[in-house]
Amino acid sequence: MSEWEGKTRGGVGGYKIFVFLIKHTGVNTAYFILIFVSLYFVVAAPKATRSIYKYLRKVHHFNRLKAGIGVFRTFYVFGQTLIDKLAIGSGQKSKFEYKFNGRENLESLSSHGGIILSAHLGNWEVAGFLLGDINSSTNILMYQAEHEKIKAFLENVLTEYEMNVIPIKDDLSHIFKLTNVLANKEVVCIHGDRFMDGSRVVKKKFLGHDACFPLGPFRIACSLNARTTMAYAFREKRKTYQLSASQIIEPTKDPELLLDKYIELLETKMRMYPYQWFNFYDFWNFSSKP
Repeated sequence: MSEWEGKTRGGVGGYKIFVFLIKHTGVNTAYFILIFVSLYFVVAAPKATRSIYKYLRKVHHFNRLKAGIGVFRTFYVFGQTLIDKLAIGSGQKSKFEYKFNGRENLESLSSHGGIILSAHLGNWEVAGFLLGDINSSTNILMYQAEHEKIKAFLENVLTEYEMNVIPIKDDLSHIFKLTNVLANKEVVCIHGDRFMDGSRVVKKKFLGHDACFPLGPFRIACSLNARTTMAYAFREKRKTYQLSASQIIEPTKDPELLLDKYIELLETKMRMYPYQWFNFYDFWNFSSKP
């Protein structure tokens, strides 16, 4: 079983550098510097590099050259999404273009409250910003480790939009907060692709290989009798983002059924955007397989 270690690589110093570049020289300069930063991480983050390479080779069946180049492309696109997050969240939204597919589904969910299921695929932070145009109160459920790491930037840099972070805690206090949020007809974003050691997981066939998914996010949606949709924001060419949301799924008591629908759409999106899968660890546990 391959679980996420509960922390995201990267330091505050790197964010500060790119915030400075965006404010004083523009995003294009930041993208240029990102080329060298991405090359650095290809070498300096060997575990992530190996994981991305295996993912591209075994899941998408890229040849060695294409997969090798794809490692760099993945790091670079990931860096672009971080730069875009800082730019859009700090007031430069007009410098980007946006396309919407299924906006009516988000509007329907926003009018009654519900859960948006997503993954570390594409730019989920930008998706949160764009949701601010539809729903004035957007909440994100995430692990405590991620919450502590980005909290200062959500407060001090991303001033254009307000997102409420609900950290997952051992005392299950987040369940009470979720209940109150949904009772107030607000929207909660939850990722369904990462889990910590000790979490209840289910093994599913995912893009042709066995992979473990946490059952928790889907059990939460079912236990709270919440309407759900699955939404993603992908970076395309020329500073354009494609935001999509699936049709509303009415409340169900079967978390595995909801998980199966989640995986089906996730597979479709990953085939369309292979370089925007940002789980930089051995998700399929290929290292233990022959």
